Formats: sequence, C-alpha cells, structure tokens
Amino acid sequence: MRRFLQRLLYKPVSALADRFSSRPNKARVNKALGALYKNIMVKPGKKGLVIPFEMDKDRFIILSDQHKGARDGADMFARSAKNYLAALDHYNQQQFIYINLGDSEELWENLFISVKRHNKATFKKEKLFINDDRFVKIFGNHDLYWGNDPLAAISLLQIYGKTIHVYEGVILKTSINNQPLEIFMTHGHQGDLQSDGNWFSKWFVSDVWGPLQGFLRINPNTPAYNNQLKTDHNRMMYEWSSKRKNMLLITGHTHQPVFKSLTQLEILYTGLDNAKKAHDVLKITELEKKITSLHLKGNTQPDFNGYLDTYFNTGCCCFNDGDITGIEIEGGYIRLVKWAYHKNVSERMVLEESKLEDLKLQT
Repeated sequence: MRRFLQRLLYKPVSALADRFSSRPNKARVNKALGALYKNIMVKPGKKGLVIPFEMDKDRFIILSDQHKGARDGADMFARSAKNYLAALDHYNQQQFIYINLGDSEELWENLFISVKRHNKATFKKEKLFINDDRFVKIFGNHDLYWGNDPLAAISLLQIYGKTIHVYEGVILKTSINNQPLEIFMTHGHQGDLQSDGNWFSKWFVSDVWGPLQGFLRINPNTPAYNNQLKTDHNRMMYEWSSKRKNMLLITGHTHQPVFKSLTQLEILYTGLDNAKKAHDVLKITELEKKITSLHLKGNTQPDFNGYLDTYFNTGCCCFNDGDITGIEIEGGYIRLVKWAYHKNVSERMVLEESKLEDLKLQT
C-alpha cells in the first residue's frame, strides 16, 4: 500500500512542499543580503565573522542542509549520514576549516531532544573541529532556533560540550594579484517569504509535510546531477552577487548545487555552446547525449553569455541517493565536490573546479 501511495502521491506532494517552502522576493532578497553584509563588515562578531585568509595556506570546506532528523521515515539525512561522517573525517585529517552553512538540524519537524539523541556521531565529529578552533556554524531557516532562542546556548553545550556562537553569515577576505577578494557566505533563506521566519511554513512542514513525508518515506531531493535550470531563488542570489565588486557569494538553502553561477545542466549547455563554436563534433555529440538524458529533448538552449562567476551553492547533504555535495576552497582553487557511495564505501569526487584567480568577477 505504501509503495502504491508513493507512486500516486510523490509528484503532487513534492509540488505542494515546493510551493510552501519557497517564495523569494527580489527586493527582499537584495535588501536582506545587503543589510547582512553591511552589518558583518561594520560590526564583525555580532551577526557574522570576518576571516582573513591566505590562499596557498588555508583550507575551507562548506557544507549545508543536512536536515538531521530522528531516523524516521521523514529523516532526509539518514541515508547520507555515512557519507557525511566520512567527509568530516577527511576534512579534519586535512586540517580544513569547516563552515556549516545552516539547516544542519531539522528543527521544524523535530524536537531538539530527538535530533540530539539520533545524531550523536555527527555531533562528535563536528566537535573535533570545534576543539581545534576550525568550526563556524551558521543558522538557516530550519534551525533558526540557534539564532533566536534563549535556550540555544544550553542545547549547544549539551551536544558539543561547550557553548559556541552561531552566526548568520561569514566573510572570508584575501587578495589575488593585488586585488581584494571577499567571499560572503550565508544560508540563503533571507528574503524568501516562505522561509524567512514564516510561521505558516513552519506549521506546514511540522504538522502536514513532516508526518506525510514520514508515512510515505518521500525524499524530494533529487541527485546532485539534476535536470533543472537555476531556481528563482538561486537566480536572484546570482543577480545580487553579480553587481558586487570583487565578491563571491556562497549559499545553501535551495539544495541545488551551483558552480560559477551555473547548475550542472547549465554547465553542460555552456559546454555545448563552446563545442559548437569550435566545431568539435565528438564533443557536441557527447554533450547532447548527456543533456538529453537529463532534460526534455527539444527545449530551447538558454544563453549564458555575459554571466559572471560570482555565485556558488553548496547543494545539500541529504540527496535521496545518499550523496552529499559541498564547496572546497583550497590551494588557490574553488571546487564543487560530491561524496557518494561506491560499493558501500564513501568516495570523494570533484564535480567542478576553477582557480580563484581565473573567475570572472565584477571589478
């Protein structure tokens, strides 16, 4: 019966969840991002940190949207947990600074005590970064609790053994070829009418979507190689970032990986356009085959000429196949990486990478 209902209800239920989970407003997005950036720069340490770094020395891993739950049918993180733990082992051994970009704990659907009980291993791994002063925790809309509840400090003490400050954003600062570079990071829910502290969305997720998802065991997060163009929210984030001088914006929230302002499908379209210009028949055939496998044949090819490389999105750590994605900054490079199971063993894969100095930015 459950499988029958899954097939019958998956699309309408997922569409309903999308409808109530995201309604970005461009003016609100622009205002919220601008205000947060200004606040962090003027009053560092209150809403966010400003961290100077050296490109050839410092290493960062940015992961978001674990949505750690109670290991029930609604727990989107359960299948990805082993990949997440393997990734944390790797990045801790390699001395990366871990920036957790929000929605780490699913506190709309679950009580904190349930999340704490069922995610002890992940909190233990994260604590290793805290003990070495290599952990920055950002709150999102599903774990807004960390940013506005007076009991949050006690909860953090319970899971980490010490209290830590949870921020709304962070700005990394460095220079490339004598030019400044700022990397502004925040969860990305700001300006979304359905997510930015919206009580109705929280009620819907907690009392309607959560129980239904738990019964049907539906995870709407399709694999990292998805068949979509940018969501409206990601497009608005790109448009804001593209107008800022010498800045990159990295967010999470949408669960859609974006690298150099493009989704995986958009990257394929861009490669196809370049192959056509170069009259590379073999490459054209290869890319058209990949695009056809991801997307509806015959769709109009979008034009990304003039796009700047200013926007990145981590994706999420709760894809329905168990994969997780994130952004690495290391050795002068920025990378979109995926951790996936291969014969039940977690493996790291580089999906896309670029030298920071090669990025096309607003100057």
